[in-house]
Amino acid sequence: MLVKIRKILNMNIWFASNNAQKKEELEAILKVSLKIPSDEGLIFNPEETGAAFCDNALIKARELQKLLGKNEPVIADDSGLCVDALNGRPGVLSARYGMENGIKLTAFQQNIKLLDELGDAQDRSARFVCTMAFLLNADRFILVQETIEGKIVKKNEMRGDGGFGYDPIFLLKDYGRTLAELSAEEKNMVSHRGKAGKQIALLIKTIQPQRQ
Repeated sequence: MLVKIRKILNMNIWFASNNAQKKEELEAILKVSLKIPSDEGLIFNPEETGAAFCDNALIKARELQKLLGKNEPVIADDSGLCVDALNGRPGVLSARYGMENGIKLTAFQQNIKLLDELGDAQDRSARFVCTMAFLLNADRFILVQETIEGKIVKKNEMRGDGGFGYDPIFLLKDYGRTLAELSAEEKNMVSHRGKAGKQIALLIKTIQPQRQ
């Protein structure tokens, strides 16, 4: 699907992320190889100042395209965990949750912090949100947003060795397992990023080459 788009555009497709795990996951979803800034020794550290996931996805996509210095297509995503009992937090700050003095917590530390903050709350409903952007140039892009619903487990129920981030504490209602207990293939079928990636892939097929 995206391989055909690559041939039409005759360009690399970049992923605006430094996260190799996300890159691997998205490549499996889109069925195409992606390039990330570190592949070319590029320093990519955009300020994610947006108030919404869609804002940050576009910030990252535009910053990478600017860094590349040419209009090569860029895919960017911004995603996070929104917990109802925490008024939607950590939300767009999911990756920086608990960060102090510029030092990020490990994923395990973030999970423990969130579970401690949630405590024994009865309402443990939550969702992962993913906004994904496919940027051709600063003014021409596709933007989609998808979610996956679940609930936050209690501290003694955190489990699973797969995935990354908050996956071990996010229980899927229809599976009875956390995201971290799913295989990579299962996760890509149901996850917020998997659903967003599939929508992006379908929409890219409709892109018409821009006349010069």
